[in-house]
Amino acid sequence: MKTALLEIRDKFRPDRIIVECSGSAFPATLAFQIRELERETENDLKLDAIITVIDAENFAGYEDTSPTARMQASYTDMILINKSEHVSERALDILIDHLNTLNDLTPKIKCDGRNGVEPALLFGLDSKLFLEDDQTDVDHHDEVETATIYRGNPPIPQHGHAHEHDDSDCHCSHSTDSYASHPHAHPAESSGISTAEFIGEIILLNALSSLSKETIWRVKGFVITEKGHFILNWAFGRFDLTLFDDSEQNESEGVVKLTVMGERGEVRRTARKLAEALQAKLR
Repeated sequence: MKTALLEIRDKFRPDRIIVECSGSAFPATLAFQIRELERETENDLKLDAIITVIDAENFAGYEDTSPTARMQASYTDMILINKSEHVSERALDILIDHLNTLNDLTPKIKCDGRNGVEPALLFGLDSKLFLEDDQTDVDHHDEVETATIYRGNPPIPQHGHAHEHDDSDCHCSHSTDSYASHPHAHPAESSGISTAEFIGEIILLNALSSLSKETIWRVKGFVITEKGHFILNWAFGRFDLTLFDDSEQNESEGVVKLTVMGERGEVRRTARKLAEALQAKLR
């Protein structure tokens, strides 16, 4: 990461660099590298702050099984509480009380839905964390397992139940509101994509709805449906499908390219079932 940060500095000279870690990452390793850069660059690059985002809906269950989650909440300059609008006031109070037992000194701020927080709150904090190399660390790789699902072109023929129907006859499960606005219409002719070149929308939605948020924490990557190319971001039972320009995705790169992350010992078994549902392969 040090090499990348120096390259960004030299090429673009930005005012600030924001590093978004994996949700399963403990930031100590990255923070120590930035502290080294402080000395090597005479503070031209400097660690400003470590910000932790807490999922109000799912932190309790994740924290029970993940030492990394507890460490993330403990070693941070500010805690942002996300998705608080999805939980009751009682549940939110319990969460904040629990966070205070882990870290009673760090400010805790509720995000305003998708508006987040005022950016000025996050900058100029001048973090004092990880100034010394003897800070507590944890190997999060011991608890997180990943698997890759891939389906290239030409894909294996689909045997799903994609079909044209009205909502009154539809028994397909939709697990998120973010994609529900897309109408129930699956004729391949309307998209200009042959059935051999995409994964059916209903097949994808049903496959995602079968995932357990207790053992699978993230699924992210790219999929091609009859409606176009999408970026998929699934986390703890909720997901977004973001449409992006076809020109950004070379069709030879595959119909399905997903990374599955979750509890060690459970991921490959679940990923294999997901791959089968999507007529893809587990790598």
